[in-house]
Amino acid sequence: MTLNYHTYKEIKQQPRVWKQAYDIVCKRKAEISSFIHKYTELGYSIVLTGAGTSAYIGDALECALRDTILKGASSIATTDIITAPELYFGADSKVLLVSFARSGNSPESLGAIRALEQTAGSVAHIFITCNAEGELAKKKGDNVLCLLLPPETNDLSLAMTSSYSTMFLVCAMIANIDKIEGDKAHIEALADAVEKAMAKYEDDINAIAQRPFQRAVFLGSGALKGVAEESRLKLQELTDGAIMCAFDSFLGFRHGPKAVVHDDCLLVYYISPDPKVRRYELDLIGQIAANNKVVATVAVCQKDHALKTDYIDLLIELGIPEDMPARYSSVGNIFVAQMLGCFKSLNVGLCPDTPSVSGNISRVVEGVILYI
Repeated sequence: MTLNYHTYKEIKQQPRVWKQAYDIVCKRKAEISSFIHKYTELGYSIVLTGAGTSAYIGDALECALRDTILKGASSIATTDIITAPELYFGADSKVLLVSFARSGNSPESLGAIRALEQTAGSVAHIFITCNAEGELAKKKGDNVLCLLLPPETNDLSLAMTSSYSTMFLVCAMIANIDKIEGDKAHIEALADAVEKAMAKYEDDINAIAQRPFQRAVFLGSGALKGVAEESRLKLQELTDGAIMCAFDSFLGFRHGPKAVVHDDCLLVYYISPDPKVRRYELDLIGQIAANNKVVATVAVCQKDHALKTDYIDLLIELGIPEDMPARYSSVGNIFVAQMLGCFKSLNVGLCPDTPSVSGNISRVVEGVILYI
């Protein structure tokens, strides 16, 4: 299948730009390592930040960096920093702020920096951005490290796709910067597996998108919960809200949110490669299959773990090695939601590149007044 839309092309280009991003990081290894160690050794706390999709990168990675030099990182959205920085920081705070930004021009990206610098005692910055002409990329200083991604990641479409996944992976890479050469095999295996899975399952995902669901739920555990969060947004924004979406962890979903499961619902399960975690996930999948009628169910896994086919309509086996660290492997699931959103956008009569008929959302957020 070939579609002449930026969104589609930007989804498909991801494996290629991931490898390019790895090369960029490797070439700057010494600089990146020196910068991060300078601040972590001084006891700076690490904060991952962004707005919307960019914030969800931090939400996913927060729990996946424990064994890296960014261990202890917390995810705080720029939108939260701007409105109440004093809830998170004080005059005694020393912060290494890792900002994710496709354009580098959103008012929240710039406003969060100003709010933090007015509140915290000392601040250093790592900007992970896709736009060489953006305001973030132009910022200079001894306390600033800017990592500019391949230009193709500055998605032309409204929805963030390759920008999201590549910024995600670059953060994961710099978290292990001292051993980055050893991660080449992980990046290549991830890219190759996702490229093959895209080709193998694209028509199947399109077929699911043609089904008459009105709502969708994405579930995941650990870092995959963060990927589910971004998946929720991707399908919802690409359909201009025609499909209302939710996300949760598998266990958390039982505590009230499961009320959303009606007969007009699509369920997408991101299955953990960890057998201990997977037991809880399969229990919920079986319970829903026994008690609920839905439009369709999709399960995405790194390997087929004898998932009962009568529980699911589409099983997507990614082929990602199960010993790959979650900071890398988890983002390999996102193309499923991206493709689903692109195809469903067309199914409901929209253009995936510009799906917001009402103008409620835009490529770069507009209309925000900063009271800082």
